Amino acid sequence: WLFMAVRGTQSVMAVMGIPIAGYPLPDAFEKNLVVAILGECGLSMERLRLQEERNTAALQAQKEHLQAHLLRAVSHDLRTPLTNISGSAGMLMQCDSRLDEEERQKLYEGIYDDSGWLVNLTENLLAATKIENGRYTHMKPELIEDIFQAAVEKLDRRAGEHQITVSLEDPELIANMNAGFILRVIVNIMNNAIQYTPAGSHIELKAVNRKEHVEISITDDGPGISQEEKNHLFDLFYTAGQGKADSQRGLGLGLHLCRSIIERHNGMIWVEDNEPQGTVFRFTLPLAGNLRRKQK
Repeated sequence: WLFMAVRGTQSVMAVMGIPIAGYPLPDAFEKNLVVAILGECGLSMERLRLQEERNTAALQAQKEHLQAHLLRAVSHDLRTPLTNISGSAGMLMQCDSRLDEEERQKLYEGIYDDSGWLVNLTENLLAATKIENGRYTHMKPELIEDIFQAAVEKLDRRAGEHQITVSLEDPELIANMNAGFILRVIVNIMNNAIQYTPAGSHIELKAVNRKEHVEISITDDGPGISQEEKNHLFDLFYTAGQGKADSQRGLGLGLHLCRSIIERHNGMIWVEDNEPQGTVFRFTLPLAGNLRRKQK
């Protein structure tokens, strides 16, 4: 064997072995030709390696930037509800006997709403962390009706001020999913609809069999969303106007998380106008295999 180095400008990138048993040894011209070819190969390999290192460094820098931004956003957003809870609880402890029933009820509702927001934020952060770390559990067939029922039970307290309806084309409709993550998607979108539409608005949660997949939609008849905001709704930390994604404090994590979850289910998520007014969020999930075979 004749072994020759594949060299870059800074180090040996590889070693090439040429079997020469039974063959005449390469002459000087042939060796120089091979050296020249291997030199070009080494430079190409080195350029690829340097590009990979630059990409890795850029991704790491972006990750660190996002983590720092998220930490600042979370720290800022936690302060307001925690201060409200502490202040309301303090007033109830010190002035309970001097407060009338209406004043006490407002304080109770404030504590309940702020603590509920904190729970929702925590669940979003835990889901985002699991996805970021690759701890995404396997998917299995789940009954859509069960997921819808669980989602409605987890909605914001203000859901009672709206007309919530659930529509299922087929009560036995089944999709492949991670139930916990899809539940988080539905709750995030429906809570946004509850928050950004006036009391009395109609919000519909619906599932339709599209043969190859299940299409789930959340429709409201509220004021709608501008085209500019539609273009950024799923961006991380986007919190502008009606399009702010997560809550009144605007962390901007909820809809970005929804998109990440649906993409990991090999589905699509998008937003469009409802006619004559309002907004529709739609996303798709893979139809369970047994239902697909029945349809065929």
